[in-house]
Amino acid sequence: MADEMMQAGNSATDSVPDPMPRRALDWSLRMLRPAGSVVALALALLLGWHVFNGKHGLSVWYQKRAEDRQLQRGINDLEQENARLRQQIERLKSDPGAIEQAARERLHYAKPGEVIYALPAQPKTQTQPAGAGK
Repeated sequence: MADEMMQAGNSATDSVPDPMPRRALDWSLRMLRPAGSVVALALALLLGWHVFNGKHGLSVWYQKRAEDRQLQRGINDLEQENARLRQQIERLKSDPGAIEQAARERLHYAKPGEVIYALPAQPKTQTQPAGAGK
């Protein structure tokens, strides 16, 4: 019965057109939700793009992380080389045999009566692919 009254009431109001401001308000309220959804979606997509590809995004973070690993490996290599060189310095300071060996290798020194033979450096052989010389 309530449905019949509502339908009877609606039919009476349907025949009378709504005033223009009321229709404009209804139209703007109907359009506001989809437009707001589109704007929210666009902002979410923009934010997502910025998180991955922005100035301080994930892709830059991964690159910096890889660069950091590479630099850490370089630092470790240099620290090992420094330790090796420190040991060599200490050996040269204290061991006369080490001094003699370094002088023989680097300066080509010889003991009296020794003969040093200097061999020429071996030339690098260039291999050509078959048929390249023709």
